[in-house]
Amino acid sequence: MSQSSDEQHPISLYLKIWCLLFVLSTLSYLVDYFQVQGIVRWTLILVFMFLKAGLIIGIFMHVSWEKYSVKLLLFVPPIAILVFIILMAIEADYTYLNRLTFWQ
Repeated sequence: MSQSSDEQHPISLYLKIWCLLFVLSTLSYLVDYFQVQGIVRWTLILVFMFLKAGLIIGIFMHVSWEKYSVKLLLFVPPIAILVFIILMAIEADYTYLNRLTFWQ
């Protein structure tokens, strides 16, 4: 257990983050309410989603107060998996285009 976990965090911090999460959720719903379409819609939804996830992980799951090594342990494997998925998608497109080009 880390030394920082013994600290008491002020309740005002959690209330501020809770209000900020409420505002971000409202903005996310407003994207659908105003019927924003296309790439702007998905960009806004993803930005609000990542902001909310970051606040929840950082504050409510206490990752912000953990040691750097714990943060690396938590975040490096999912990022590595995401990079591998992107590389496999690029490889799949390359293979698909080669099959279309040379096997017809």
